[in-house]
Amino acid sequence: MFIYNILWIQAGIATFSKSGCSEQMTTNRQPSAGVAYDVQLLFPALFLVGLGTVMVYSASSALALKQFGTDFYFLKKQAFFAFIGTIVLVVCCHIPYRWYRPLSYPLLGLAVVCLVAIHLTDFGVSAGGSSRWLRLGTVSFQPSELARMALVIYLAYSLSKKGEKIKAFTVGLVPHVLVLGVLVALVFIQPDFGSVVIFTALTGLMLFVGGVRLLHLATALIVFLPVAYYLLMNAEYRVKRMMSYLNPWQYSSDEGYQIIHSLLAFGTGGLWGTGIGKGYQKLFYLPEPHTDFIFSVIGEELGLIGVLVIIGLYAFILWRGISIARSAGDTFGSFLAIGLTSALGLQICINMGVVLGLLPTKGLTLPFLSYGGTSLLLNMASIGILMNISAVKNR
Repeated sequence: MFIYNILWIQAGIATFSKSGCSEQMTTNRQPSAGVAYDVQLLFPALFLVGLGTVMVYSASSALALKQFGTDFYFLKKQAFFAFIGTIVLVVCCHIPYRWYRPLSYPLLGLAVVCLVAIHLTDFGVSAGGSSRWLRLGTVSFQPSELARMALVIYLAYSLSKKGEKIKAFTVGLVPHVLVLGVLVALVFIQPDFGSVVIFTALTGLMLFVGGVRLLHLATALIVFLPVAYYLLMNAEYRVKRMMSYLNPWQYSSDEGYQIIHSLLAFGTGGLWGTGIGKGYQKLFYLPEPHTDFIFSVIGEELGLIGVLVIIGLYAFILWRGISIARSAGDTFGSFLAIGLTSALGLQICINMGVVLGLLPTKGLTLPFLSYGGTSLLLNMASIGILMNISAVKNR
């Protein structure tokens, strides 16, 4: 069904381009009076944020009490992020999505500056062997999250203005791959291989939807795979992660430790779970229980039923995002919607794949549920932008 919808969107965009309507549609479509909140997007997102706040407290209370002397430390911060994120969602819902067109290059430039600043200024913050954060006073954030949003907006703008020229190798592929290369290089040296995978997959998907020739995309893939393999195998810790992914029980005391305890959490949860707050693996057995591996805590405390409910909510949000892309008023809106939806979908699938042992370990949060301000704020912004695209109607 997902592939069908992607092909449907691609066919619709191709029709726009051939009829020369890609730019004119912007002026012919106007928002209806007032902004209609898309409850099919809003309610699932807010429910997940609320559940995430509860589960962050459950997963982090013991850790917070040990490190900070209060079990409410992470709960207070996550509740604050959720409050600010809701405001961001409402603001983005009321900002016409067409305003992002002239901001595409400035946002891209800002993302590059922030990524460079991590390594060249004193504002960069390192933790766990990675340099992924910038700290400005008491505020810290991950520039890679901003870079992902900037990449989506840039690709949506660039693809929407090229029309039939997108078929040309030097127009449809080369400039986008160069931009991707700059962002990937800056993210890779943090290091953050998970974001590299998301950036690359996201760009490939949007270029495919935009009408770039499959031969050109295949050529880029053939070039990329050996490079990715070399970078993957050139770092000892990545090799260990790959080996532990293939057989985690053989590396149960080091690289396989996290995934083993994640699987134990899901196994303990059974059908109905142990109950919120009654999980065992979060008690200093499962590393990062409130961030990258919060889905494991959910699996233990809410069981298979809770897991299926969450997957269903995610699936509904992604379906709604694709529906908005299909019915958008212009190609820019369609590209923007499919880019934002795909970014969410990739992050969801990779995080769930990791905690279930289906993918090698990556440092990626689970949208709306994991602890973390930058990810939550930008994901809420994505929902707000999607709702604004959804509100655009014919007059």
